[in-house]
Amino acid sequence: MTAQQNHEKQAAALEAVNLVKDGQVVGLGTGSTAEFAIREIAERGLRITGVPTSERSAKLAASLGIPLADINAVETIHLTIDGADEFTEELYLLKGGGGAFLREKIVAERSRQEIIIADSGKLVKQLGAFRLPIEVVPFAQRFVWQRLEMLGAVCRLREGFTTDEGNHVIDADFGLITEPAALAAELNGITGLVAHGLFIGLASMVIMGKGNEIVRFTR
Repeated sequence: MTAQQNHEKQAAALEAVNLVKDGQVVGLGTGSTAEFAIREIAERGLRITGVPTSERSAKLAASLGIPLADINAVETIHLTIDGADEFTEELYLLKGGGGAFLREKIVAERSRQEIIIADSGKLVKQLGAFRLPIEVVPFAQRFVWQRLEMLGAVCRLREGFTTDEGNHVIDADFGLITEPAALAAELNGITGLVAHGLFIGLASMVIMGKGNEIVRFTR
C-alpha cells in the first residue's frame, strides 16, 4: 500500500465521518479503509452506538471506547461506513478481500445509508479484476465449487482462512463481469453458498479520495 493510497483512504474516511451525528447507530465496516473511519469517530468523540461487521472491527472499536450493540438489538442502523475492493460509477461493488462480506452485507441491508469510502485505485469500469469471494458452508464446498465452475469461474480456496461464522471462502475468478446483477442472482440460487462479494443496489454513496480532492458518486 502506497503513501498516496493511504492519504486518499484517510481523506475519504474523514469526509464520511462528517455525515455521522451524535445519537446515531452506525455500522462499522471492516478493512484498512474502514478502520480510518472508526478511529476518526473515536477521535472526534462522537456519541454513537456501533454495529461492527466483524470481530476485528469490534475489537478495534471497543479498544477506542466506542459502545457496541448486537445487530439484533437495534431497530435501525442510520448509516454504515465501509470500504470496497472495487466499485463502478453505477455503484456496483465487489467486496470481501478481508473475508467479512457476509456480515457487511447484512449490516448494509439494514442501513438507511451505506457509505463506501475508497482510494482512487478502487474505481473500475467493470468489476472482476479482483477475484470474487464466495462464502460457503464447508459441507457444501465441493458442490458449490462445481456450480461456480459451471458458471465459468476459476476457483481457489482461501487456505487457512475461516470466516467469523465458521465458513470457508472460495475466491472465484470470473474475469471481467459484464452483468454483475445477473451474476449475483445466479449465485444467490446456489444452495450452500452463504454469501458472495457482489453488492448490488446497496451503496447510497461512494466517497473517493483522489489526490488532494474528494469525489462523490451517488445513485
